Amino acid sequence: MAKTWFITGGTPGGFGMAFADAALEVGDRVVLTARRPDELRSWSEKYSDRVLVLPLDVTDAVQVRDAIDAAEKHFGGIDVLVNNAGRGWYGSIEGMDEADVRAMFELNFFSMLSVVRAALPGMRARGSGWIVNMSSVAGIRGVTGFGYYSATKFAVEAVTEVLREEVAAQGIRVLAVEPGAFRTRAYAGFADEPVTESIPEYEAMLEQVRAAMIDQDSEQPGDPRRGARAVIAAMAQNPPPRRLILGSGGYDAVTATLEENLVDIRANETLSRGADFPDGDG
Repeated sequence: MAKTWFITGGTPGGFGMAFADAALEVGDRVVLTARRPDELRSWSEKYSDRVLVLPLDVTDAVQVRDAIDAAEKHFGGIDVLVNNAGRGWYGSIEGMDEADVRAMFELNFFSMLSVVRAALPGMRARGSGWIVNMSSVAGIRGVTGFGYYSATKFAVEAVTEVLREEVAAQGIRVLAVEPGAFRTRAYAGFADEPVTESIPEYEAMLEQVRAAMIDQDSEQPGDPRRGARAVIAAMAQNPPPRRLILGSGGYDAVTATLEENLVDIRANETLSRGADFPDGDG
């Protein structure tokens, strides 16, 4: 039976569009949302009544509820929610402008929560559904120069972990997806974003970060279309994974990080266990 997908962040050339194409390839229906829906008009016309494009600024909670309602009325419900909208700013932990920090959390974390909370009542009523939260390798291994972006993705990881347990009894499954470096439009903007660091001691580090991002543009090894298909394949597994790393570089980085963390934690086991009351004491 065909499923209905609700996908945020439908920028051409990004993961949102890749998910939409992958879902349509397997015969499903798609609601694709974007802040600039006109960019999707020629694409959507190819699919006739299998696609609904909706304008959506995910930071506007009213728009989020209206878009979810419109999708449910149009197709009768949402089977798969993909929280893909988001972006990253770079800057030092000490020096990044507070307004930018809050804007990044608003977009990458709180907006995701708004969409999840708006979609869950319909899924609970039907007793089924999938929530796919697009995190990042940076949500498991913090990236220098992208400390606050990493923090938003760590927050996505934590909420996804708990949500998975809370909704399992309702027939709803939850997957965290952590892409590494993928060939999307996300990298293109760095050429137009000069370093604006307020603390001189961090400028050289951030110039290196910016240069690395510009150098990677159009050279990233990850293919968004293959990534989206991998997610669909993971969802079909029984049981499905709790999280899915996308890309060889991301996989290597995450596994190395987890192994290093485990070594570090075990090296201090005596100190950790020594923080308990001695046996028999209260």
